[in-house]
Amino acid sequence: MCRGDDTAVVALADDLSGAAEAAALLRLPARLVLHADDLGVSGADGEAVVVDLDSRYLDDEAAADAVRAAVDAVGTATGRAPAGTRTDTDTTASRAFRALNSRESYGSPLWFKKCDSLLRGPVGAEAVAFAEGAEVLVIATALPAARRVVRGGVVLVDGVPLHECAAWRAEERAAPRSVAEALAPLPTADVPLETVRQGPIALAGRFRELTVRGRHPVCDAETDTDLTVITTAAALLGPGARLLGSGGLAAALGRRLAARRAHGPSAETGPTAARPKATEPFATRPTGPPMAVRSAGPAAAVAPGAPAPSAGPMAASVSATPSGDAEPASHPSTAAEPAVTGAAIPAVPVDASARPAVEDGGSGGAGGVARPLLVVAGSAEPVVTEQIGRLIAAGARHLPLKPEELAGAKGVVLPELATGTVTVLSVDGSDGVRPGAARAVVAGLARAVSALPGRPDLVLTGGETARRVLDSLGVTTLRPVGEIHHGAVHCRTDDGRSVVTRPGSFGGPDSFVHIAAALRPSQQGATL
Repeated sequence: MCRGDDTAVVALADDLSGAAEAAALLRLPARLVLHADDLGVSGADGEAVVVDLDSRYLDDEAAADAVRAAVDAVGTATGRAPAGTRTDTDTTASRAFRALNSRESYGSPLWFKKCDSLLRGPVGAEAVAFAEGAEVLVIATALPAARRVVRGGVVLVDGVPLHECAAWRAEERAAPRSVAEALAPLPTADVPLETVRQGPIALAGRFRELTVRGRHPVCDAETDTDLTVITTAAALLGPGARLLGSGGLAAALGRRLAARRAHGPSAETGPTAARPKATEPFATRPTGPPMAVRSAGPAAAVAPGAPAPSAGPMAASVSATPSGDAEPASHPSTAAEPAVTGAAIPAVPVDASARPAVEDGGSGGAGGVARPLLVVAGSAEPVVTEQIGRLIAAGARHLPLKPEELAGAKGVVLPELATGTVTVLSVDGSDGVRPGAARAVVAGLARAVSALPGRPDLVLTGGETARRVLDSLGVTTLRPVGEIHHGAVHCRTDDGRSVVTRPGSFGGPDSFVHIAAALRPSQQGATL
């Protein structure tokens, strides 16, 4: 992985929100594709190509096939051997002992596989397929920004082991007791935190020892610094190493790539990375403490099933607290965001490159009138309820939909959305989460959205929801242009509309409010 600055980065993810998150955290120009057939590495030098495998809910065999198809698509584009084909007959030489600046490393894609930090989906089958053709798979699933760490090979969520917390309440099977169990049948070995903290050179030596034994390292990590050390150590192994992990590992890789662009290959040997320039993609998200919103007080949370309050204006003054820290993890995904009044959505400052284009048919609409903004909240995460309530209190229209109607044969017909309005769709969860019914409900939600006239801008919460909606609209490629907050990635479609994707469990109570404000920074007095 010690490569030239123009090396292509290829990232695979099992759902759309994870793919968009990885694209943002890699801090590179990116092309996000929804089908492996479009994955070929043919873009600009140094471009990240990220593919949504849409495999979160596939069985093991189908998910593994999706990974192999993506790897083979890149192999075809670069003239390299398909997945699982060894081209090095000297097994000793192939054990990742190449020199740091070996010319063999240039021209090979840098491979990253994004997995869910809660280990949901067929992660084991995908890991086995992703490891084919690699010399070592370096694994680190911690996501410190969301208070999800790995200690002793076990995922801890707010200090509670994954298999003992409620994170898997909507899944149809029990949570794994360890990362190694989730990755089975991949042969792995745990790398404890004290080994990680010995530094990149010592850690790379441990990786080599495990590689000779035919084991792939599963690394403990509790901080972003731990993850940066892991990516740096993996880089010392040469191009035969691949990375597998959560958005935390993607962020660490992005920091290393930013350091190389800023300072050259010599930056590779240190555990820290330089801050990217403000003009670089995905270096535009405000940093430091959350925005300080000048408001009279916090908004009352409104239950998703409650009627929407009367419409309010869509603007308030906001001040940002400056900070020199540009780490993605400086914005914990579950941190409380600033309170806003029930009468206003704050105009959060966002870099112009991350704002929707105002053009004919663009987000500005004809004559400068904004398109409707539709928030589709398909996630079952409890935090989404409060996020919806805050957006309603800020003046958005709310359309709660019954799950049985969405999953039914007749479907749901949505009312037409007026220009310049903000509407939030949600699934009425008053009867609780019903495992196994979610996919039919999300499919119905996607059908309802696709039948709407016009081309509203979209905020799509939950990877499954995002993918089904975009499939129903015929969208096959997204161009990420900025990140509104950690995990909330703003993309554009080929036809010019804005799409923001966000994992369901991400964001504080005001996540939707800030996303709406970022997409409509100058909208004031809009009647919703």
